[in-house]
Amino acid sequence: MWRRKRGMGRRRRSGGLVVLLATSTNPPPAFAIPPSAGLDLVNLLIGNGGDTPNGSGGTIPSTSPPFGMTRWVAQTQSHYVSATPFNWTLNKVMGLVGTRQPAIWMGESAPISVSTGVGNDVVVDFDKRGLEVLRGAEGQKNEVVSSSYYAVELDDGQGGSIEIEQSATSRVAHLRFTFKTDLSPHILFEVARPSILTSTPTNISYPLGSVSIQGPLEVCGWSDERQDRIIAPVSIAPFAENFKGFFCARFDSNTPKPSYGVIQNGTTSFPIQQSKVTEGPLLSAYAMFPRSTSEKTVITLRVGTSFISEDQARKNIDAEIPDASSVSVPATDLHLVPGTFENTAYRVRKSWTDVLNRIDLQVYADSHQQTFWTAVVHTLQFPSEQHEQNLYYSAYDNSVHQLGEGGESYTGYSIWDTFRAEWAWQILFMPDRIPGMVQSMLADYKEGGWLPMWKNIVETNIMVATHADSLIAEAVLKNITGFDPELAWEAVWKDATVPPKDDLTVIYSDREENVDYEVRAGLSSVYDVPGKGWVADDVHSESASRTLDYACSSMTSPFTLFNDATGFMEARNADGSWAGEDNGWTEGDKWAYSFDVVHDIPGLIERRGGNVKFIQSLDDHFNGGHNDHSNEPSHHIPYLYSLAGAAFKTQEKVRDIAIANYNNTPTGLSGNEDCGQMSAWYIFSAMGFYPVNPVSGEYVVGSPFFEQITIDLASPAPSQKGSSASKKLTISAIVTVDQPIIKHEQIANGANIVFEMSDEIQAWGNDQAFCKPLSVQVAGR
Repeated sequence: MWRRKRGMGRRRRSGGLVVLLATSTNPPPAFAIPPSAGLDLVNLLIGNGGDTPNGSGGTIPSTSPPFGMTRWVAQTQSHYVSATPFNWTLNKVMGLVGTRQPAIWMGESAPISVSTGVGNDVVVDFDKRGLEVLRGAEGQKNEVVSSSYYAVELDDGQGGSIEIEQSATSRVAHLRFTFKTDLSPHILFEVARPSILTSTPTNISYPLGSVSIQGPLEVCGWSDERQDRIIAPVSIAPFAENFKGFFCARFDSNTPKPSYGVIQNGTTSFPIQQSKVTEGPLLSAYAMFPRSTSEKTVITLRVGTSFISEDQARKNIDAEIPDASSVSVPATDLHLVPGTFENTAYRVRKSWTDVLNRIDLQVYADSHQQTFWTAVVHTLQFPSEQHEQNLYYSAYDNSVHQLGEGGESYTGYSIWDTFRAEWAWQILFMPDRIPGMVQSMLADYKEGGWLPMWKNIVETNIMVATHADSLIAEAVLKNITGFDPELAWEAVWKDATVPPKDDLTVIYSDREENVDYEVRAGLSSVYDVPGKGWVADDVHSESASRTLDYACSSMTSPFTLFNDATGFMEARNADGSWAGEDNGWTEGDKWAYSFDVVHDIPGLIERRGGNVKFIQSLDDHFNGGHNDHSNEPSHHIPYLYSLAGAAFKTQEKVRDIAIANYNNTPTGLSGNEDCGQMSAWYIFSAMGFYPVNPVSGEYVVGSPFFEQITIDLASPAPSQKGSSASKKLTISAIVTVDQPIIKHEQIANGANIVFEMSDEIQAWGNDQAFCKPLSVQVAGR
């Protein structure tokens, strides 16, 4: 049926051995339960490398359950737009941080950092408080990175060592520090740090914070840091300025009783009286513990986080990691005792094994299993939860809203990226999450006036077009219910028909400050003028990309930009003149965007002179080195061969792209992960099909990477785990269709898809009438 590309998965980039010697991605046996062969192959360091922000995936190897509200990770560098908290190449740890940074090119929101040291000198300065990671006899770091458990052993700088262990539920971190020293241990809570705005390290702001000691074992406070506040739409900015991230840290009852201090802008107050509230910038609190009289001191604490209040942070602790009972059990059973550190790590791991164990992978020798399993985890991290026990805080209107039982709210929507394949994967694999996500987008519409484009606490106006329209349309098409369809239509219709404020005068350049909602900039210039139908390049930035994206969302003609003289899409000015082949593009160029008409590929084939010439234009694209898989506009392009009668070329190109752009090293993603889109491309391609036009309900067939993939499509609601009937989708390495297209309804309730592989090009999917002019021989013809 298809010519099989030999050797898929056998190429390894140099560095794999170095990664193996650097940091372990396998938790110790006590933290590897329940068992999961897939989860054991997850390597969260994939995509964390690169010497520039775009040099790899920009991923954060954090501990949290799927879609966790606050993800916890070790800090090895200051983080801001273009830098994440952890980079695997660095050898010092400055603490642990509860982060809400959703992507490397997005800002942080109210992080809480917990660091440690020994002795009476408490160091706040970020770089100076870093402690060296200890290494084993063969040079490997004494460090473990996994989805449910993190551990690192540090040199305390005073002749002893500190082991830090971390796990985290959606809203609560569980931290354990083991000190081997005869000095006084201390724990530092950095509440309000110097915060970098934009991607310029010298552009420093000083957010406000608050901290107080609420009892002998509790520290609480808040921060109003929000690095993306400068690009909030002006109509909601006054409300969003009230945003705060709250925390409460609670030490275990058997912890040695500490004394507390507060450090503000270099001035230390010690001891500090309980209940005294200290507010301002550059603010930290610390707990100083007595010197140990034994070989080691163990300090365990839980850190609850909230967008609502300090009291809600306490409630989140009680709900997610309650105080441990005093029941005596064998050490091997500690994971069964609620409130213990072991139990938290067990439950977080179980939240992942419950998901990943629904996939069974049978592989050829030496295949990219780690890449696949890590991709699944990456696609289930965002959007992140922002609901808390049937409540959520909205920075759109600075209000706390009540949800119905089981209601959900989310943030961290990189929609320009994720509408392409990530959303389709989540609909297929996690459909019970989709109603809550759509409800959340509709709540954003009600509270802020528009559907989100790139929501990071509130809208940020990053990227172009209103692809939330596509998400909702795809959900409706694929029979997702549980949200108000009339409200959804109202919101989508507004996106399609109402221009932004000052549309004729605002450029809406990338990250432009002091403007309102960008939405479909250009609607009121010449886009809706009869006989025209484009966003004017002499009025708006990224005009050509906007025009094509609007056409896709509204299912209108994209060919107002097609320049017949060149055979490429090209931006146009308001008077109709061509603006230049390099103008008007968003993270792409004329090569990528000339194929970016996913809703009308037959029309594009006709414009390019028919199938043969279209196939030749695809060859020119790939052979000329124009396919940039590190950015999303290129993701669907290899699948267009199948739609033009040359499926064998899709199969070749997809495998070549997978080998060149994905592997199991820290540089194993060629482009930014973008909240799961890079990984979603890999998952679909590994299964053998891809949603070229997500709102068509169709997948274009490629070629599978593995011997067999079986996916349990059952996704029971959280309150009904195990109650759904199993729906198996099994993909083996002939599809009962007469063209290389699989419809969603054919697989949504389970199916068997068998790919019969061949060393020769087969007639199925390859039209001899098109292949012969290309000097390609089809078997049997």
